[in-house]
Amino acid sequence: MHTDDLDTVTAHVAAILAPATGRDWSAAPGTGDWTARRTAEHLGDCLLSYAAQLVARPTDHYVRFEAFADKDATSAELLEFAVTGSRLLAAAVRTAPPETRAYHPTGLADPAGFAGMGCVEMLVHGHDLATGLGLTLDPSRAVCARVLTRMFPHTTAQLTGLDPWLVLLWATDRAGLPDQPRQTGWRWRGAPPG
Repeated sequence: MHTDDLDTVTAHVAAILAPATGRDWSAAPGTGDWTARRTAEHLGDCLLSYAAQLVARPTDHYVRFEAFADKDATSAELLEFAVTGSRLLAAAVRTAPPETRAYHPTGLADPAGFAGMGCVEMLVHGHDLATGLGLTLDPSRAVCARVLTRMFPHTTAQLTGLDPWLVLLWATDRAGLPDQPRQTGWRWRGAPPG
């Protein structure tokens, strides 16, 4: 995973969601029981958290903070918050030496792992937001394939030849695939391969 992948995903999600920023995201569905507003806040918080992990480099805990958008933030400002979190994560990935390791519950992650986590967060929560707002994401299949290879290696062997975007949605329990069990309780691999 590269910062270019995170930049590509972020630009795509922002471009798809921008036309819906005139709507009230506190009323639109987001992820699960969350509204679009809460989903966007979660997205910004996650991405800022991952950036903080790479900067502080703790090996046994998360840096202790939680970020929220201002209570009066508009939908456009909520999208800006999520995009800013992603860009700060990309900056942290770019400046961290490749041997850097930092805590994540799925294993001590390297910068590429945090870039992959950022891509997953942007793609799946971007999908949740887009779906709730009546829009459709159509991300780069090459990026989706790299995300699957790095973050969900267990999916690549059995799902060769399928659309990587649909496989990513399946891997994160947002879609079903024929002849495959649902992915309840899914997890990615944070630690580097090997």
